Amino acid sequence: MTKIDSLFEQTQDEYLRTRYVANLHNHAMMNLRFDVRDAYEKSVRPDFERKNGRSPETGHEIYKAISKNLFFRSYSSIRYNAQEMMPQSKQAAVERKLPQMIDAARDVANENPAGGTLRTDPDLEMPNYITAVDVHLTPGGYHTEFTEDDVAQGVLLGVGHAGPPINPGRVFGSVGHSVSPWLKHTFPDFAPENILDLGTQGGSNLIAYGKEFPGLELNGIDVAAPSLRYGHAKAEQAGVKMHLSQQNAEKLDYPDSSFDLVVSSFFFHEIAVPATKKIIAEAFRVLRPNGVMINVELPPHKSCEPFIDFLFDWDCNHNNEPNFRNFRSQDPTKLLTEAGFSDSSTFEKTIPDVSSFTKEQYADLLSGKTETPLHGRGGWFVFGGQKN
Repeated sequence: MTKIDSLFEQTQDEYLRTRYVANLHNHAMMNLRFDVRDAYEKSVRPDFERKNGRSPETGHEIYKAISKNLFFRSYSSIRYNAQEMMPQSKQAAVERKLPQMIDAARDVANENPAGGTLRTDPDLEMPNYITAVDVHLTPGGYHTEFTEDDVAQGVLLGVGHAGPPINPGRVFGSVGHSVSPWLKHTFPDFAPENILDLGTQGGSNLIAYGKEFPGLELNGIDVAAPSLRYGHAKAEQAGVKMHLSQQNAEKLDYPDSSFDLVVSSFFFHEIAVPATKKIIAEAFRVLRPNGVMINVELPPHKSCEPFIDFLFDWDCNHNNEPNFRNFRSQDPTKLLTEAGFSDSSTFEKTIPDVSSFTKEQYADLLSGKTETPLHGRGGWFVFGGQKN
């Protein structure tokens, strides 16, 4: 069988454009984003204090005060355009080989050499919070299908660019590799037999959890059929048995007490808060007794000082993520207890990102010998609970 990723072939110009755009985006995220603080401290905050007799108290106040600052506007323009250009830099290579990519995915789905499964639902109604915008400035978002058995959006948003990594420390699935050792350390007797990944896209984090918990049955759901088809093809061709299903997480079709572990990665900030509440309640329902739900997310407003709060909320205003700020305004523990988790079983914590540290450093972070850095600077914010 033809490996689906092998069909993604860029011309030299396309390859160089992708590399340039990726470097530009990385520069905006890793350098310019934090240089914005200099502009804030030197001019924006002093001006605000002169006018108001106090410093800004929220990220939203900072955003209103800094929105006309030239450096901030330049940073926002660079980051916005780099984000917008990334899928565009890959699109031609996907479209040239799309029929062959679809055939490759179909061949895998017919044979399932690793024993996994793929369920799609052509009648599934897409939630309006998915269809209302092209999330992350990607035309068509993750879910749009242009032809029968389409995989275009899955490949476009899932395939890595060729050549050495732009940021060597970042690897696909690093969230799963980071959460798993923390789970083992925090719940030493926890030995999950199966896992459900909400908003799994192509399942890269499922693969990571499978490596960390050998023998774990891997299950993932998403509304985006192109991503699921692409993820299924990649997993089967890699010999990974994975069960992917097209479902709306607000109403799962699994029976009560089906899973030991329910996870998500940067999922809830993309959806409306009422949907978030339904999904967490569904996760509680399908968890087995003593099962654990853990979600990697953006930290809530309550845990951030105003400037960091402002930085995180940039995406709400500029990256087609309109639910970003509303989700971050919620209390994660309250969301969990309203869904059925007991208050004493919940947690909110920043855990170390395994891709940012050596094994020795990571062990010290897990044990508490050293303090975990902020989310996005070597740490991941997580919230969740254990079902009593």
